[in-house]
Amino acid sequence: MGAGGREDLPVRFLVLAILILPQQTRPAQPASAPAAPALAETLQQKLDGFRSAGRFPGATVGVAFQKGESIALATGVADRESGRAMAATDRLAAGSAGKLCFAAALLKRVQAGEIALDGKVASYFSSDPWFRRLPNAEDMTVRQLMNHSSGLVRYELDGRFLEDLRKNPLRSWTVEQRLEYLLDRKAPFAAGQGWDYSDTNYIVLGAILERMAKRPAYEEIDENVLKPNGLTGFVRFDSPLTPGLVPGYAGASDPILGEDKTLRDGKFVINPQFEWAGGGFACTAVDLARLSRLYFEGQLYGIALLPQVIDGIPAPMLGRNTKYGLCAILWQTPLGEARGHSGYFPGYMTEVRYFPEHRFAVSMQINTSDARTLPKPLGAMIVELAKAVAASK
Repeated sequence: MGAGGREDLPVRFLVLAILILPQQTRPAQPASAPAAPALAETLQQKLDGFRSAGRFPGATVGVAFQKGESIALATGVADRESGRAMAATDRLAAGSAGKLCFAAALLKRVQAGEIALDGKVASYFSSDPWFRRLPNAEDMTVRQLMNHSSGLVRYELDGRFLEDLRKNPLRSWTVEQRLEYLLDRKAPFAAGQGWDYSDTNYIVLGAILERMAKRPAYEEIDENVLKPNGLTGFVRFDSPLTPGLVPGYAGASDPILGEDKTLRDGKFVINPQFEWAGGGFACTAVDLARLSRLYFEGQLYGIALLPQVIDGIPAPMLGRNTKYGLCAILWQTPLGEARGHSGYFPGYMTEVRYFPEHRFAVSMQINTSDARTLPKPLGAMIVELAKAVAASK
């Protein structure tokens, strides 16, 4: 779902505070680089310190280096009722960070000349009468969908959608059913003349990908993105039963779930399938870091496209001096520019950043969506970890 918003603001749908839990950690999984054991210990201490200073249940961290080495860490608990410690191999919902998978698969087809970034979106839906009823239907381009400048607002925050989801939390959604909440509405700005983060853009991109691939988007991603790169930590988050997913905690008043713990008898309390190309994956933190490094080095779709991917436009709602490219949040940090993505889904928060001047990526996932339990913004914690990584080189 959401990209997280500004770092000094709470995540949308803030929930009740979570109880303070006793410290529990898993040993770090060292990377194969010679300096990794010492670095892993330093990062583990920092991660444990974040939890001691905050009130979140547990977290995982992944670091991916240029030559393929990696570090995977965990702290706290995966399940506060049973007290099971979080493991570095646990999967958490990636939220909007999962968009990177869909974007990578689509950009491979752009590189192959099958999809034009500046081509009109309407050309893919000429036989669909409903498409013409979308805001800016005749004018928006593929690029504008990818960088959120199309003028399509968020379907999943529409009150009618939330009401329908509460009435039937386990239903499955088609593309048309998600988009019907926008039909015949006026766009907040003309295509290409503004910026507004919206999962709806990626629902339409997912539909384009499927029409060009002539198969489900998940199959396209599995074959062309995940399997070739050994990213086995990713699984589809498209049903209530998701392998290896740890419980998340959203708070009893969460407007989407209506209860605190996201899993009941091992199953998600709603069908997360509605998110689809807006996120659509659960993953380990280390494989998310690996994916990010590959994406932001251009290795997943061809280096020739990378300049366009990181050619951002101002995205003020994501923070001062922050821009957004093609599925790319572009931050300015003490370590130079960082490229990555944030993610939110009820019960989970995620962020991943790749630091091109230093050629490594750092990701962090937390099994709560209550930002008030964090000792500092998620992005600030990642930068602190990244400083330690850069200092070790």
